[in-house]
Amino acid sequence: MGQREDSKVFIAGALPGERVRYARIKSKQHREVGQLETLLRPSPDRVAPRCAHFGFFKGACGGCGLQHLDATAQLTAKQQVLESMLWQIATVRPQTLLPPIDGPIWGYRHRARLSVRYVRCRDEVLVGFHERVRGFIADMQSCAILTEPVSDLLMPLRTLIAGLSIRERLPQIEVAVGDQAIVLVLRVLDPPSQTDHDALLHFGRTHNVSMWLQPGGPETVTPLDGNADVLSVSLPEFGVTLPFAPTDFTQVNHQLNTVLVDRAVKLLAPAPDDVVVDFFCGLGNFTLPLATRARRVIGLEGSAGLVARAEQAALHNDLAWRTVFTARDLFDWRAEDWAWLVDTYGAESQDTDNKKSDKPCAD
Repeated sequence: MGQREDSKVFIAGALPGERVRYARIKSKQHREVGQLETLLRPSPDRVAPRCAHFGFFKGACGGCGLQHLDATAQLTAKQQVLESMLWQIATVRPQTLLPPIDGPIWGYRHRARLSVRYVRCRDEVLVGFHERVRGFIADMQSCAILTEPVSDLLMPLRTLIAGLSIRERLPQIEVAVGDQAIVLVLRVLDPPSQTDHDALLHFGRTHNVSMWLQPGGPETVTPLDGNADVLSVSLPEFGVTLPFAPTDFTQVNHQLNTVLVDRAVKLLAPAPDDVVVDFFCGLGNFTLPLATRARRVIGLEGSAGLVARAEQAALHNDLAWRTVFTARDLFDWRAEDWAWLVDTYGAESQDTDNKKSDKPCAD
């Protein structure tokens, strides 16, 4: 963003502190939007993008936006934005700033929704993210932020889909990568033919990925071969493995999530006799690690389905005896809900609590 007279100027492709020549795209009162044309004085934080599809040219991929900015400078810029938002929205200034959490900047993305389109005039299929400016799908041959095995699948997927009878009725592919498996969920508007079915299964076996279909809403997601490969992500610091389904919400960067959970638990520092509440617990990403340190953790989540999945994860990790999961509408949380929480889980007698929290002995 720059400044011109009494207007703010947002220039696509320019970095703070740079001197540029730009083309005006649109202008409103006190605000201009432009496109970088000539870089006259580059920022010392400007770097060469790693991905050939990144940029601000016609057809450039819009899957990420800051490859031309040094990774350390990206963290600084994002922290400044956060501080600005805290002040502008809540009039809050942090007393202490912790070091920003960072992690891999390439090949880190374990979750993605790839768009698919058959371009009839070119008799070609495109698979990838949308272009930065237009609504078209970028012509991507690889991706620097997807995990390498998934990036390597982009071109084979184009070939596969081009040969399907439903190539014009397959708008997207959901990608989910676990510690031991890769799942591709194909959103299909028409059922595949038997030939399509066989081709999809062959692709999965050849590339060691599990192929799933989604003919309707998320509840219709099913494995093509009937074998539901279990996806999971590990949190080794806590000895926890978190199973998840291909369409579940999980962090896109598994390594960053590991650091994030570790820091959160260390900051909270639960004592062995503490009772902790985890709001919006989801699948138990924080609940289960906390349960390895605290006496009990109550996970609250709005979705009954996620509550059931979190309970299964607790059983899987032998932490059911330390956790309680409950479905609650957390967007309508009131004083009486706090009272319910304290009365139910915080006001138990020590004897009663010990009976509930003691791990069952084996027969």
